[in-house]
Parts: sequence; C-alpha cells; structure tokens
Amino acid sequence: MALVNLSINGRLHEIACDDSQVARVHVLGQMVDGIAQDLLRQLGNVPDTRLMVMVALSLADELAEARENLNALNDDLSNLDQGDERMAQGIETLAERIEAIAERLERP
Repeated sequence: MALVNLSINGRLHEIACDDSQVARVHVLGQMVDGIAQDLLRQLGNVPDTRLMVMVALSLADELAEARENLNALNDDLSNLDQGDERMAQGIETLAERIEAIAERLERP
C-alpha cells in the first residue's frame, strides 16, 4: 500500500492507495484541486467543507453528462444494428426475387 500526498486548496492530504495506482491518484488529485481553484476564483473564499461539496457536485455533473452521452451512443449503435438487420433482410428478399425471375426466364 502506497501513501500519496495530495495538495487540495493548499492543504496536504495523505491518501492510501494500491502501489499501481499512485500516478492515477496524483492525476485525480490535480483534477480535484483544479476544480476547487476554478470554483474559488468564481465564488471567492468559501469554507473547505462547502468547497469539497461543490467539487463533488461538479464531478457528479460531469459524470452524469458522460453517462447520458454514453447512453445516447449506445442507443445510436442499437439503431444502427437494427438498420443493418433490416437491410440484410431486404437484400435477402431481393436476392430471392432475382432468383425467381432468373428461373422464369430460363424456362422454355
């Protein structure tokens, strides 16, 4: 288990994580600090607890938007799959009709 020191809003926080996750935790900590700094620039000085709630809400909003986008993409893929199936059925029907016409033309 590794200990990672993160600086969020000028305060150090020691976070335990798996050794393989140290770099990721640093990046995520920088992301949280960046959001905190943006909020502080917009709102001025706010208590740490309120700031962390606002950071959490900001991240939750981004996550919700990403999930909505992912669901929309999944819906689009599903519609494409259904369209492919309909097209394949149409091609099969057309091929059967062409074969039937060819058989009629071959008859004496």
